[in-house]
Amino acid sequence: MDIIQVITQELHVEKWQVEAAVKLIDEGNTIPFISRYRKEATGALNDEQLRSLHERLTYLRNLEDKKAQVMGSIADQGKLTEELKKQIQEAQTLVVVEDLYRPYRPKRRTRAIIAKEKGLEPLANIFSLQMTDKTPEQEAEAFISEEKEVRTVQEAINGAMDILAERISDEADYRIYIRNLTAKKGTVVSAAKDKEAQSVYEMYYEFEEPVKKLAGHRVLALNRGEKEKILTVKISAPEEEILRYLEHQVIVRDNPNTTPVLKAVVEDSYKRLIGPAIEREIRSDLTEKAEDGAISVFGKNLEQLLMQPPISGQVVLGWDPAFRTGCKLAVVDATGKVLDTTVIYPTAPTTDAKIKAAKETLKKLIEKYNITLFSLGNGTASRESEQVIVELFKEIPEKVQYVITNEAGASVYSASKLATEEFPNFDVGQRSAASIARRVQDPLAELVKIDPKSIGVGQYQHDMNQKKLGEALGGVVEDCVNKVGVDLNTASASLLEYISGISKAIAKNIVAYREENGRFTSRKELLKVAKLGPKAFEQCAGFMRIAGGENPLDATSVHPESYEAASALLERLGYTTEDISGRKLTGLSRKIKDYKKMAQELGVGELTLQDIVKELEKPARDPRDEMPKPILRTDVLDMKDLKEGMILKGTVRNVIDFGAFVDIGVHQDGLVHISEMSEKFIKHPLEAVSVGDVVDVRVIGVDMKKKRISLSMKGTK
Repeated sequence: MDIIQVITQELHVEKWQVEAAVKLIDEGNTIPFISRYRKEATGALNDEQLRSLHERLTYLRNLEDKKAQVMGSIADQGKLTEELKKQIQEAQTLVVVEDLYRPYRPKRRTRAIIAKEKGLEPLANIFSLQMTDKTPEQEAEAFISEEKEVRTVQEAINGAMDILAERISDEADYRIYIRNLTAKKGTVVSAAKDKEAQSVYEMYYEFEEPVKKLAGHRVLALNRGEKEKILTVKISAPEEEILRYLEHQVIVRDNPNTTPVLKAVVEDSYKRLIGPAIEREIRSDLTEKAEDGAISVFGKNLEQLLMQPPISGQVVLGWDPAFRTGCKLAVVDATGKVLDTTVIYPTAPTTDAKIKAAKETLKKLIEKYNITLFSLGNGTASRESEQVIVELFKEIPEKVQYVITNEAGASVYSASKLATEEFPNFDVGQRSAASIARRVQDPLAELVKIDPKSIGVGQYQHDMNQKKLGEALGGVVEDCVNKVGVDLNTASASLLEYISGISKAIAKNIVAYREENGRFTSRKELLKVAKLGPKAFEQCAGFMRIAGGENPLDATSVHPESYEAASALLERLGYTTEDISGRKLTGLSRKIKDYKKMAQELGVGELTLQDIVKELEKPARDPRDEMPKPILRTDVLDMKDLKEGMILKGTVRNVIDFGAFVDIGVHQDGLVHISEMSEKFIKHPLEAVSVGDVVDVRVIGVDMKKKRISLSMKGTK
């Protein structure tokens, strides 16, 4: 198989682009580095295309290894024919390779193997040839043997039938045909084990849908319902059509002696061997595709969440709400340093005196530290805390706002080794409050400290292949961190380890070097860090920023390998590198008339030159600035205040396959179903919204009992 050719067709790009990308990956370059600094080589493939390419490259290489292993094993048995070799080499998936290998795979002792040991294979061959003029019983007489434990005619016939059933089952062409037919015409059927039981799976108590139409989120819901022993799930195949096909393949002569036997063999082979195996394969395939879809949605949601714009320059009070144990507070200054922590008790079980005391504490904190923003976690007792905050704001002269912050993963962080190192003297509640405050100041820097799976912007994440999910989400975090870049003198080890070419150990060494030697004054200094060699430097340098360093280019995303070209460009156009820091290069792009010619003169690629110019015009621009800002609130709504037809502003909290959950300022997020998202038809909610988007929504239904809010984005203008 020509792997490069296959990937070229799948990605709809040029062959030279794939060849270049594969070469760069094999040389140990990271995806963010290739995407950002090797645009000429790959024809500007983006990080998403490169990740898909890398994923397929790994799969196809594993497939080739598997083929070699299978052909080696069959050859060792002396059974590798040219035809079989050709079939294996042309196989496009691991499933087909497994099908072809099945007859030659060392088996556990099956019924067929036991029958062969009893010497019944010749009888099976007689039935298979369909040329005998004797009845099956007459043929079987000759195979009765006390020694071989074949005591009756029926035992002999049954053994021969077991051998034939396995032969049919091992035939790769039959399996491929039946698998395709079942996938095309089969249905997924589910039923309740107890129809009276109440559960979230009630819509699946009597459910049937064609395999080819079954949506990914339904597959995952059925799997979970089955796992929780509420549902039974099976695939209903077009059995009659399959049996007719097998009979047509197996019964080649109309022989009244053998035809009834072979019909029974075909039915047994399908129902006992082929059918269950194909059902497992199809369900496994459905699950894999559903997981891939869910991981992709999870990844896009996570990206949006990580890329939320920071609210900078404000002193923030982080509020981790709770009932019995009290609400934990942490005051954090504009740089993320914790100034103060305390506990207040304004939520149940509480008294007027406790609420009054809580408000007094808050007033003193606001006055003492000039707090301008409260970041309230959206967990238990959030609603009750919000009421207290709004009442407080009405009582004070200072202008303070609040924002509801998704606190998913804060408890995971607060109990982690990292949090213990960061705040050794704090309890878990104080750490959580500090994290909730920092999440609005710099979401990316804070959220990288948490395992991406715990951030809570996906569906069914606990049911998935955890390794695959972890790798995909790790890739998303890596892309986001490298898109934004980091300040080399302030970034934590947990942020640095996501930078291209930087391992966990090197990230810790960078922080240790900084603590020992003070600020970095140039990117070159990175080479003095333990274990950070020339290759790692090449990969990471462009994503590390140094503000106020020796070379103003160190504060930009221009790679050190292009410094010479950047300086020469500035010189030609009458500028110096000092003009970068003074932001005097705003109209630089207009001064270059012919990019191609200029790139040749400077000895760089045209795409690289465009990137350099873009960066010099807006040094260290933050891509997050283009994202919608969080909604800051001063008042509160209750669910019972909602009326049908109300138009509200909300923030998209989570996007799933069938819609999006939107925070509209009441305790319960509302659901915008996919059918209510757009006037035109959309295949997936992500075509209309992303996590963090600020949207106008109309209330179309409120179910107080089930605490469900239905929203629409139609007709809100």
